[in-house]
Amino acid sequence: MNKKTSGKPGAVHKDRIEVSAKQVQGSAKEAVGKLTDDPQLRAEGKVRKAEGIFQKAFGKFKGLFHRS
Repeated sequence: MNKKTSGKPGAVHKDRIEVSAKQVQGSAKEAVGKLTDDPQLRAEGKVRKAEGIFQKAFGKFKGLFHRS
């Protein structure tokens, strides 16, 4: 079992996929917002993408303390 997870095998991999998905969803929303000239959708996309970037950085930071 991986010490970085809550005891579930593959949880780290799942977390990375979810973070990447947030970034992709954010980029897509932002692009659609630009194409449709919708500032609200564009802003939502930027926020979603930023959430993914923050989660990725936080995961790396947490990993520094869980290494043996």
